Amino acid sequence: MKRTWAVVLCSALLIAAEIQGQLTYGKGRCSCIEKGSDFIQRKSLEKIEVIPKSSSCEHVEIIATLKPSGEQRCLNPKSKWVQKMMTTLIKRRSSRNILQ
Repeated sequence: MKRTWAVVLCSALLIAAEIQGQLTYGKGRCSCIEKGSDFIQRKSLEKIEVIPKSSSCEHVEIIATLKPSGEQRCLNPKSKWVQKMMTTLIKRRSSRNILQ
């Protein structure tokens, strides 16, 4: 009887840990838990990283690294400003590749 309770208790603890992990990290293992910022000044951007959808995170994530602090912030990929900025960056990058 004691073994049965031990198994039930261990199972309950494992389930609770899994639920806590899902609440902490959102659905899957996304880097961005919230929708992200709608606007950041361009002159304060050091780097932008785009993380596509994957099996561990069901949405695209855009992470901006700010200068000089190196702080990372998630950007809202549905924001018109972010979409316009990404389009501009893609055009610049493709024009550089053509010139080379």
